[in-house]
Amino acid sequence: MSLPPQKRPRSIAAAIAAGCLAIGLAGPAAAAPDHAKGSKNHTVDLTVMGTTDLHGHVENWDYFKNAEYDDGAGNDVGLAKISTLVDQVRADRGDEHTLLIDSGDTIQGTSLTNYFANVEPITDTGDLHPVAAAMNAIGYDAAALGNHEFNYGLPLLRKFESQLDFPLLAANAVGARTGEPAFQPYVIKTVNVKGAKPVQVGILGLTNPGVAIWDKHNVEGKLSFPGIVEQAQKFVPQMKAAGADVVVASAHSGTSGTSTYGDELPVENASTALAKEVPGIDAVLVGHAHEEIEERFVTNEVTGERVLLTEPLKWGMRLSVMDFELAKNRGQWDVTSMSANTLNTNTVAADPEISELVADEHQTVIDYVNTPIGTATESMPAAESRYRDTAVMDFVNEVQANAVDQSLEDGPNADLPVISIAAPFNREAGIPQGPVTIRDIAGLYIYPNTLFGVEMTGAQIKDYLEYSARYFAQLEPGEPVNIDNLTNAGGIPDYNYDMISGLTYEIDVSEPVGERITNLQYQGKPVDPDQRFAVATNNYRQSGGGNFPHIDQAPVLVNQQQEIRQLLINYVTEQGTINPDNFHVQNWWLTQDGERLFG
Repeated sequence: MSLPPQKRPRSIAAAIAAGCLAIGLAGPAAAAPDHAKGSKNHTVDLTVMGTTDLHGHVENWDYFKNAEYDDGAGNDVGLAKISTLVDQVRADRGDEHTLLIDSGDTIQGTSLTNYFANVEPITDTGDLHPVAAAMNAIGYDAAALGNHEFNYGLPLLRKFESQLDFPLLAANAVGARTGEPAFQPYVIKTVNVKGAKPVQVGILGLTNPGVAIWDKHNVEGKLSFPGIVEQAQKFVPQMKAAGADVVVASAHSGTSGTSTYGDELPVENASTALAKEVPGIDAVLVGHAHEEIEERFVTNEVTGERVLLTEPLKWGMRLSVMDFELAKNRGQWDVTSMSANTLNTNTVAADPEISELVADEHQTVIDYVNTPIGTATESMPAAESRYRDTAVMDFVNEVQANAVDQSLEDGPNADLPVISIAAPFNREAGIPQGPVTIRDIAGLYIYPNTLFGVEMTGAQIKDYLEYSARYFAQLEPGEPVNIDNLTNAGGIPDYNYDMISGLTYEIDVSEPVGERITNLQYQGKPVDPDQRFAVATNNYRQSGGGNFPHIDQAPVLVNQQQEIRQLLINYVTEQGTINPDNFHVQNWWLTQDGERLFG
C-alpha cells in the first residue's frame, strides 16, 4: 500500500530525527504562516481539529448491509470524508496554523478492523493497517489511545503504533511493575510565527482506566492505568516547563463523571473533572461517550480560567474545530479567546485519495463478509420474534449465555445459573436455510453492542420482565388479537422489548402493566425471589438504555468488551452448522386470560 505523493507524511525515521517522537520535544517547525496579526501586539490564530471514536470507519460504508452507511438521521461516516473537511479547514485557516488530533478508539469496530486484527492480522502479514494508512495520509499530529485499542492485544497495538507517522499518547498507561509511561504521554508541536517567538502547542493523551477490567486478559501484569486527573496533574506542569504555550488534552473519557465499573478504578468519564481540577489545560478533546458536544466551557477551580471542551460525534460523523487566538504578553504567548464548532461529514464528498489508498483492503473485506461461513439446517426468520419465542432469538441468547458462562469458569461465580436477555432488533432479519454469510448474521444483530454479564436476583428479574411486558397493549378477555395493535404499546420500539432464555414464563396481556408475568420458573420450579442469577445482556441495557429496572445497578460479573455481533459470527464459523434443535426451547408465551396465544 503506497501513499499518494501529495499527501505523503514524513517518515517515522524523519520524525525521530526531528525530535517530535521524543517525550516533551517539539515537532518540526512549520513554515512561516500568514496568520500573524498586528505587528505591534503580535497576535496569532491557531486551529486544532479533532476526531474521536472512529472505530475503524474509513469509507462511508456499512459492511453488514453491503451498502453505503445510513443511520436514518442522514449521518455519514469515515476518514475519507473527514479528510475532505480537514483539507477545507486547512485551506481556510492556513495549513501552517492547524493541527489535527484524535481522542482514541480507532482500530476496533468494523469488519475492516476485525479483518486486519483477526483474519489477516498485521502482526502476521506485516501489511500496513488501512486505518494507519489513512490517518498518515490525512496528516494527523497525534492521537490518544482509547480503551478499544487494547482489544486485540499489545502486540497488534504496538505493530499499529509502529506504522504511524505520529505518536500514540497515553499519559496514564504505565508499566505494571515500573510505573513508568508505556506510551508517550505528550507531544509539543511548534508553530512558527512571522516576526515573533514560535507558539508551542502541547498535546496530552489520556486513556480510560477501564482498560484494566475490560481487557484484563491483555494487560494484566503488563500495564496499569492510573487516574486521568492524577496523571494530568503530573504531566501538565512538565509540559508547561518544556515551553508549552497552549495545552490541549486529548482524553478518551466522557464528561459525566460516572463509571460503568463502580469505584473499583479511577473515574471512567473524567473530562469535566480534568478541566475543573487541573490548572494549565486550555482545552479538552473529549472521547469515549459517543456524544456530540460542539462547545462547552468549564471553569477551572484553581485558576478561574475557562477551559474549552468539545466532542465530535463518533465514527467520523463530525470533525471538531477548536480556534484559539493568542497574544504576546511579556515575551510569552497567552490564549486570549477560544471557541469550537463541529463540521458534519455528510456535507462533503469522500476524498478520492483516501478512497484509492484503501480500495484494495476495502474490497477484500466486502468479499470476506459476503462469504458463507456456515450452513443452517432450516430457515429461522425474525419476523414473529416480538410476539412468540423463535429459534433465531434463542440463537442470540444461546451465544450470549455461553460466552458469559465461559467467562465465569473457575471464578467465584462459576456456579451461578446463567440466563440471557435479548431484544428483537430487526423484523426483516433472519438466518436463511443453507449457506449463511457474515452479513446474514450481522443483519440479525444490527447494533455494535458489547456483552455484559451482571448479577440479578429472582425478584429483580420478575420486575424486569414486568417492565418489558409494557410493550404489549392490554386486551380484554376474549378480545380478538390484532398483532399490529398488540405490540409497540405507547410507541415502545422493538429494541426495548426484552425476552429471556433460561427461565420459563408467561405474559398475560389481559392483565394491567405490572401484573402480567405468571408461572416464572427455573428448571421446573418457581423462581425463588432471593435466588442469584448471572444475566447475559448488552452494554446498552447495562448502562441504563431503555430504563429497565435494576440492571444498571447490578454487580458486573463480565465485561470484556466483546461485540455480540462478532460472537455470533464466531459461533457459526466454529460450529459450521446452525441447527435449532441444539438450542431452540419454547420457554415463554403470550397468554390472554390464561390461555396461550400463537401456540
